[in-house]
Amino acid sequence: MTVHIRKAALADIGTICRLRLQRTAWLAARGSDQWTPQARGLPIEIFAKVVNRAVHGGETWMAEVDGEPAGTITVNDRADEGLWTPCETAESAIVHYMIVDLRFAGNRIGSHLLAHAATLARARRRTWVRLDAWTTNTDLHDYYRRAGFRLARLAGPEASGPSTALFERRADSWLPAVIPSRPRQPEDTIRSVTPY
Repeated sequence: MTVHIRKAALADIGTICRLRLQRTAWLAARGSDQWTPQARGLPIEIFAKVVNRAVHGGETWMAEVDGEPAGTITVNDRADEGLWTPCETAESAIVHYMIVDLRFAGNRIGSHLLAHAATLARARRRTWVRLDAWTTNTDLHDYYRRAGFRLARLAGPEASGPSTALFERRADSWLPAVIPSRPRQPEDTIRSVTPY
Protein backbone atom coordinates (compact mmCIF):
# COMPACT_ATOMS: atom_id res chain seq x y z
CA MET A 1 0.00 0.00 0.00
CA THR A 2 1.46 3.33 -1.06
CA VAL A 3 0.50 6.47 0.85
CA HIS A 4 0.62 9.71 -1.13
CA ILE A 5 0.48 13.02 0.73
CA ARG A 6 -0.61 16.18 -1.05
CA LYS A 7 -1.77 19.67 -0.14
CA ALA A 8 -5.47 19.84 0.53
CA ALA A 9 -7.69 21.75 -1.92
CA LEU A 10 -10.96 23.55 -1.30
CA ALA A 11 -12.74 20.51 -2.75
CA ASP A 12 -11.38 18.45 0.21
CA ILE A 13 -13.14 20.45 2.92
CA GLY A 14 -16.28 18.30 2.72
CA THR A 15 -14.15 15.16 3.03
CA ILE A 16 -12.28 16.56 6.02
CA CYS A 17 -15.57 17.42 7.74
CA ARG A 18 -16.87 13.92 6.97
CA LEU A 19 -13.73 12.43 8.56
CA ARG A 20 -14.24 14.60 11.64
CA LEU A 21 -17.90 13.52 12.01
CA GLN A 22 -16.97 9.87 11.40
CA ARG A 23 -14.23 9.92 14.02
CA THR A 24 -16.35 11.87 16.55
CA ALA A 25 -19.09 9.21 16.31
CA TRP A 26 -16.49 6.44 16.65
CA LEU A 27 -15.00 8.10 19.74
CA ALA A 28 -18.45 8.67 21.30
CA ALA A 29 -19.32 4.98 20.80
CA ARG A 30 -16.23 4.21 22.90
CA GLY A 31 -17.21 6.61 25.67
CA SER A 32 -15.02 9.58 24.69
CA ASP A 33 -16.32 13.13 24.68
CA GLN A 34 -13.61 14.27 22.23
CA TRP A 35 -14.77 16.89 19.74
CA THR A 36 -18.31 16.98 21.15
CA PRO A 37 -19.89 20.40 21.74
CA GLN A 38 -20.76 19.31 25.29
CA ALA A 39 -17.03 19.02 26.01
CA ARG A 40 -16.16 22.35 24.34
CA GLY A 41 -15.23 20.78 20.99
CA LEU A 42 -15.76 22.94 17.92
CA PRO A 43 -19.18 22.53 16.34
CA ILE A 44 -18.80 21.15 12.79
CA GLU A 45 -19.80 24.51 11.22
CA ILE A 46 -16.98 26.33 13.03
CA PHE A 47 -14.58 23.45 12.35
CA ALA A 48 -15.38 23.79 8.61
CA LYS A 49 -14.53 27.51 8.73
CA VAL A 50 -11.26 26.84 10.55
CA VAL A 51 -10.31 24.16 8.03
CA ASN A 52 -11.27 26.46 5.15
CA ARG A 53 -8.81 29.08 6.44
CA ALA A 54 -6.11 26.43 6.89
CA VAL A 55 -6.64 25.07 3.37
CA HIS A 56 -6.49 28.61 1.93
CA GLY A 57 -3.27 29.13 3.89
CA GLY A 58 -1.66 25.97 2.47
CA GLU A 59 -1.48 24.40 5.94
CA THR A 60 -3.64 21.31 5.43
CA TRP A 61 -2.58 18.06 3.80
CA MET A 62 -4.39 14.94 2.62
CA ALA A 63 -3.10 11.37 2.72
CA GLU A 64 -4.36 9.20 -0.12
CA VAL A 65 -4.20 5.48 -0.83
CA ASP A 66 -4.92 4.52 -4.43
CA GLY A 67 -6.54 7.92 -4.97
CA GLU A 68 -8.86 7.52 -1.97
CA PRO A 69 -8.69 10.05 0.88
CA ALA A 70 -7.27 8.21 3.89
CA GLY A 71 -6.51 11.01 6.33
CA THR A 72 -5.72 14.65 6.92
CA ILE A 73 -3.44 16.85 8.99
CA THR A 74 -2.98 20.59 9.45
CA VAL A 75 0.51 21.88 10.26
CA ASN A 76 1.32 25.51 11.06
CA ASP A 77 3.18 27.68 13.54
CA ARG A 78 0.22 28.59 15.77
CA ALA A 79 -1.08 27.08 18.99
CA ASP A 80 -4.16 27.84 21.04
CA GLU A 81 -3.73 30.39 23.80
CA GLY A 82 -2.13 29.10 26.98
CA LEU A 83 -0.71 25.88 25.58
CA TRP A 84 2.88 26.34 24.39
CA THR A 85 5.04 29.30 25.34
CA PRO A 86 5.96 31.79 22.58
CA CYS A 87 9.51 30.39 22.59
CA GLU A 88 8.25 26.81 22.25
CA THR A 89 5.89 27.80 19.43
CA ALA A 90 8.67 29.65 17.58
CA GLU A 91 10.80 26.50 17.39
CA SER A 92 7.96 24.17 16.38
CA ALA A 93 5.69 22.95 13.65
CA ILE A 94 2.32 22.57 15.39
CA VAL A 95 0.03 19.69 14.40
CA HIS A 96 -3.75 20.18 14.37
CA TYR A 97 -6.70 18.02 13.33
CA MET A 98 -4.95 14.82 12.38
CA ILE A 99 -7.74 12.44 11.43
CA VAL A 100 -7.50 9.04 9.75
CA ASP A 101 -10.45 7.58 7.87
CA LEU A 102 -11.66 4.49 9.75
CA ARG A 103 -11.47 2.46 6.51
CA PHE A 104 -7.69 2.87 6.68
CA ALA A 105 -7.17 2.50 10.43
CA GLY A 106 -4.23 0.27 11.29
CA ASN A 107 -2.38 1.04 8.05
CA ARG A 108 0.05 3.61 9.54
CA ILE A 109 -1.61 6.56 7.81
CA GLY A 110 -1.13 8.62 10.99
CA SER A 111 2.57 7.71 11.01
CA HIS A 112 2.91 8.97 7.45
CA LEU A 113 1.10 12.21 8.30
CA LEU A 114 3.27 12.82 11.37
CA ALA A 115 6.43 12.09 9.35
CA HIS A 116 5.22 14.65 6.82
CA ALA A 117 4.80 17.17 9.65
CA ALA A 118 8.41 16.48 10.62
CA THR A 119 9.53 17.05 7.02
CA LEU A 120 7.71 20.40 7.05
CA ALA A 121 9.30 21.29 10.40
CA ARG A 122 12.80 20.57 9.11
CA ALA A 123 12.15 22.54 5.90
CA ARG A 124 11.14 25.50 8.09
CA ARG A 125 14.19 24.95 10.31
CA ARG A 126 12.01 24.07 13.30
CA THR A 127 13.39 21.76 15.96
CA TRP A 128 10.14 20.24 17.24
CA VAL A 129 6.86 18.76 16.10
CA ARG A 130 4.38 19.62 18.83
CA LEU A 131 0.69 19.03 19.35
CA ASP A 132 -2.05 19.23 21.92
CA ALA A 133 -4.20 16.17 22.51
CA TRP A 134 -7.66 15.92 24.04
CA THR A 135 -7.03 15.92 27.78
CA THR A 136 -9.26 13.00 28.71
CA ASN A 137 -8.46 10.74 25.73
CA THR A 138 -5.74 8.58 27.26
CA ASP A 139 -5.90 6.13 24.33
CA LEU A 140 -4.85 9.02 22.09
CA HIS A 141 -2.02 9.86 24.51
CA ASP A 142 -0.83 6.25 24.23
CA TYR A 143 -0.99 6.48 20.43
CA TYR A 144 1.31 9.52 20.41
CA ARG A 145 3.71 7.85 22.84
CA ARG A 146 3.90 4.82 20.55
CA ALA A 147 4.57 7.25 17.67
CA GLY A 148 7.67 8.50 19.49
CA PHE A 149 6.24 11.59 21.17
CA ARG A 150 6.71 12.40 24.83
CA LEU A 151 4.25 14.15 27.09
CA ALA A 152 5.84 17.53 27.78
CA ARG A 153 3.18 18.54 30.32
CA LEU A 154 -0.49 19.24 30.87
CA ALA A 155 -1.24 22.89 30.17
CA GLY A 156 -2.33 25.01 33.12
CA PRO A 157 -5.63 26.75 33.79
CA GLU A 158 -4.74 29.55 31.33
CA ALA A 159 -5.35 27.12 28.45
CA SER A 160 -8.62 27.90 26.72
CA GLY A 161 -9.61 24.55 25.22
CA PRO A 162 -10.21 20.91 26.07
CA SER A 163 -6.94 19.67 24.55
CA THR A 164 -4.30 20.33 27.19
CA ALA A 165 -2.07 17.24 26.97
CA LEU A 166 1.03 18.64 25.25
CA PHE A 167 3.17 16.21 23.27
CA GLU A 168 6.44 16.79 21.42
CA ARG A 169 8.99 14.98 19.31
CA ARG A 170 12.19 16.28 17.77
CA ALA A 171 11.79 16.82 14.02
CA ASP A 172 15.15 15.22 13.29
CA SER A 173 14.16 12.00 15.06
CA TRP A 174 12.31 10.86 11.92
CA LEU A 175 15.52 10.86 9.90
CA PRO A 176 17.03 7.44 9.28
CA ALA A 177 19.84 6.55 11.63
CA VAL A 178 23.27 7.14 10.20
CA ILE A 179 25.32 3.96 10.03
CA PRO A 180 28.94 4.83 10.70
CA SER A 181 31.25 3.67 7.99
CA ARG A 182 34.54 2.02 8.77
CA PRO A 183 37.71 2.38 6.78
CA ARG A 184 38.04 -0.15 4.04
CA GLN A 185 40.21 -3.13 4.94
CA PRO A 186 42.36 -5.00 2.45
CA GLU A 187 40.28 -8.14 2.94
CA ASP A 188 37.19 -6.16 1.81
CA THR A 189 38.65 -5.83 -1.66
CA ILE A 190 37.77 -8.56 -4.07
CA ARG A 191 40.57 -9.28 -6.45
CA SER A 192 40.05 -11.06 -9.68
CA VAL A 193 42.57 -13.71 -10.44
CA THR A 194 43.45 -14.27 -14.05
CA PRO A 195 44.69 -17.77 -14.76
CA TYR A 196 47.79 -18.09 -16.98
